Amino acid sequence: MSTLTMLSRSLRRSVLDTRIPSSALPPTFLLPSRARYFNSTAQHVESPPDSFSPSIPTCSPTPEATPQLSKHTQQKLSKIPSPPPPPCTPLALSASMKELLPLLAVQPSHYIRAHIHGKPYLATVGDTVRLPFHMPGVVPGDVLRLTRASVLGSRDYTLKGAPWVDERVFECRARVLGTEAEPMRFKEKTKRRNRKVKTVRSKHKFTILRLSELRVKGLEEIEG
Repeated sequence: MSTLTMLSRSLRRSVLDTRIPSSALPPTFLLPSRARYFNSTAQHVESPPDSFSPSIPTCSPTPEATPQLSKHTQQKLSKIPSPPPPPCTPLALSASMKELLPLLAVQPSHYIRAHIHGKPYLATVGDTVRLPFHMPGVVPGDVLRLTRASVLGSRDYTLKGAPWVDERVFECRARVLGTEAEPMRFKEKTKRRNRKVKTVRSKHKFTILRLSELRVKGLEEIEG
């Protein structure tokens, strides 16, 4: 019993020695609850003006966005050549031209060698022409007038230009049917003393035209 009593007294004395003295504690006004009370500031809320209406938005209306073309579309439109101005001088026909042109006009079917972007195409009405490139700025259904021709003829007569046939002699129109694409092509490119292989993909598009009208004008229409 004496040993247990001595142990309990020593434990009590050690507990009393480890207590924090009251002089080490901070003053009461620095405690969290008191500090929040002394450091709090009053909020000042300004009343809205008399002209304020909750139904009217405060932000100013933004102007309507103007449609802008992309850079790629602008580059495509810039590549489209402008149509040449109509000739202002009257067409002077020679005597042989006045004699043979009516005979060419009354022929049942005509053919033309039209030039599109510098390439010749021999066609007649109803033929389909597959251009080796994608013509920019056209959509299916558009009607194009072909004004550059080097040969215009029929079964019995042929009119050759030097180098071009005057566009006031004939009317040729073609309708855009659509765009055709070839299968995807794969090409492997390597360099000497280099193990890296680069695969290049290409898929070209082509514009399809159909010749819808080809007519040789008469002398009265040309001279009038």
